[in-house]
Amino acid sequence: MMKTIKKFFFRDIPSAMGTIISLGIILFMIIGPIVTKYDPLEVDMGAKLVSPGASHIFGTDEMGRDIFSRLAYGSWYSMGTALAVVLLAAAFGIVVGGIAGYVGGWFDNVLMRICDVFLSFPQIFLAMIIAAAIGAGIGPTIFALAVSWWPNYARMVRGMVIVIKEKLYVESAKSIGMHPVRIIFRIIIPQTMSMVIPQITMGIGNALIAASGFSFIGLGAQMPTPEWGAMISQGSRYIFNAPYYVVIPGIFIFLSVLGFSLLGDSLQEATNPELKNI
Repeated sequence: MMKTIKKFFFRDIPSAMGTIISLGIILFMIIGPIVTKYDPLEVDMGAKLVSPGASHIFGTDEMGRDIFSRLAYGSWYSMGTALAVVLLAAAFGIVVGGIAGYVGGWFDNVLMRICDVFLSFPQIFLAMIIAAAIGAGIGPTIFALAVSWWPNYARMVRGMVIVIKEKLYVESAKSIGMHPVRIIFRIIIPQTMSMVIPQITMGIGNALIAASGFSFIGLGAQMPTPEWGAMISQGSRYIFNAPYYVVIPGIFIFLSVLGFSLLGDSLQEATNPELKNI
């Protein structure tokens, strides 16, 4: 058990850093809302823009709201949005890629041409168009990013399925009359997870940046929702008077992206050791 943990999570310094940082962010999400004594939405104009100190460890914003409390509760919005994006995109992409790769022929060609249409646009630009069309908010942000990202997973899974479906155990399943749907989702798709899971892990960081960016420009979470990108957007007005208002949420975004990116890269190298030399 310990050897397995070391192989996947502590194989070298970057993987150890990614694991520790990612676990730290998760612990902050769990413990932060419990230990804080402030309501993230409570306004106290008598304590506006208070610098970090004993009473407010990360200071307060322009409405006197405690920044630590807003970061703690906001972690569920920010990380939850990022996780929802990659899971939705991966789930849809896996289904499309799995079916396309297994069926092949004209059906595969049609699905891949649809993927090409989506990939012909810069993904973040396409997501912004979709979000602007359906309205601002966390839900539209999740939908817009997932719609623009699913072709990446579809193409990756399709390529793997084309190889796996020629394996002897798949041919054996066909010979005994197993239904194609069962073959795809019970036999073939699980074999692709060694590549998909690292991509999902790394994708969390990219989704966090994108979702925070959407909130920053007003397409994502709206104030007073304590989302990290929205906090940076609001705090940018006070960057010279209260730089901590922008810097601290920025540090949390940076650490989250760094942690999950390093962790995903480590998982990818652990499951595909030959990639380390590329």
